[in-house]
Amino acid sequence: MRFAAKWIVTLGLLLWSIGAQAVLTIEITRGVEIGTPIAIVPFSWEGQAAPAQNVSDVIEADLARSGRFAVLPRKDFISLPHEDKDVVFKDWRILKAEALVIGSVRQAAPGKFLVQFRLYDVFKGTQIAGFRYTVGAGMLRSVAHQISDIIYEKITGEPGAFNTRIAYVTREAPAGVKPVYKLQVADSDGFNPQTVVRSPESLMSPAWSPDSKRLAYVSFEDRRSKVYIQNMTDGRRTMIAEFTGINGAPAWSPDGRSLALTLSRDGNAEIYVMQLDTRALRRLTSDPAIDTEAAWSPDGRDIVFTSDRAGTPQIYRMTASGGPAERLTFEGDYNARASYAADGKSITFISRSQGGFRVAVLRLDNRTAQVLTETSLDESPSFAPNGRMIIYATEVRGRGVLASVSADGRVRQLFKLEEGDVREPAWSPYNRELQYKE
Repeated sequence: MRFAAKWIVTLGLLLWSIGAQAVLTIEITRGVEIGTPIAIVPFSWEGQAAPAQNVSDVIEADLARSGRFAVLPRKDFISLPHEDKDVVFKDWRILKAEALVIGSVRQAAPGKFLVQFRLYDVFKGTQIAGFRYTVGAGMLRSVAHQISDIIYEKITGEPGAFNTRIAYVTREAPAGVKPVYKLQVADSDGFNPQTVVRSPESLMSPAWSPDSKRLAYVSFEDRRSKVYIQNMTDGRRTMIAEFTGINGAPAWSPDGRSLALTLSRDGNAEIYVMQLDTRALRRLTSDPAIDTEAAWSPDGRDIVFTSDRAGTPQIYRMTASGGPAERLTFEGDYNARASYAADGKSITFISRSQGGFRVAVLRLDNRTAQVLTETSLDESPSFAPNGRMIIYATEVRGRGVLASVSADGRVRQLFKLEEGDVREPAWSPYNRELQYKE
């Protein structure tokens, strides 16, 4: 059976359950045995009513979830310093902490808070980072994620990805009521969910613009596939593709000026590129096979896509200007839905392995592939902007959930709704407007 019908039209319509709650909860199902021991002292508070958001708790959860840190239990702390002068490094060496985080939150004005933190190298007895932020209550969680990013980068040498967002699709279907589909956006840890689009028909394939200010997605309004762009700042949406046949799989170019699309306007599913300012279309592929699911390389030079031109779905690469296609995957009879890591050195994709559809990674330099997951119905993998984690959709006990796995397969997590299903995840790029620093 041809695979386009499954991928472009019905992917995301299967495996839905009844009902959905808004907040995703994270369960770490596998971690690393050894991480950097770090102590995070509860931040002090100075002011009237304390804000609902506990900054140090968010930082602790972020670092524990990364799989790169062993967060020491607070009950073992010998002291609780909040200022530099109160830090006694001997107390933390006894606990075998290698890093220490202290901080404070103070009410600076009505609705405004001053957040300060310091990060120390315990063995050297030196400070390695420290910043302060003045923000409103609604930004405290974002500041906590940014602090986590700084700590992560200072200790691991790699950028963090906590202060980013994820997009995903949920389906609500209370008994006796027509299902409602929602395109939602949340923090990278599942908190602060916001509904971007609500529809009585299916939504799928969300794709972030490089500046994280827009989302392209596919909607089946009027029982036809159409591609829209949603502006995250002012809420405006623009329909950009409603050609005859299939309109699907939007993917942004790195400069944000173009979208790669799967269209069948000429009778067969092919890859096109649309220049967004003029709506001019340029056809990249021309093959009797089905070509779909394009993704750009970070430098904009290449596009990977899925095609069955060899008889089974496989991943191919071509220049962004078109031309001959190079086959990248050869192991197995099903490899699809590829996307690049931010450094352009590897791609993640779905591979049929041992009878199941699983998340895999292919190194482009030596063409070695590694299957990362053990579930059997994985789909829609998307790299975090630092390339360390991959978020994807899967099924657990008959319900659609989101999950993430580290790029080396050592850390795994589940993002679950209390009820119902969630699908079609996409991890946002970095958004520098979410950075607050004094």
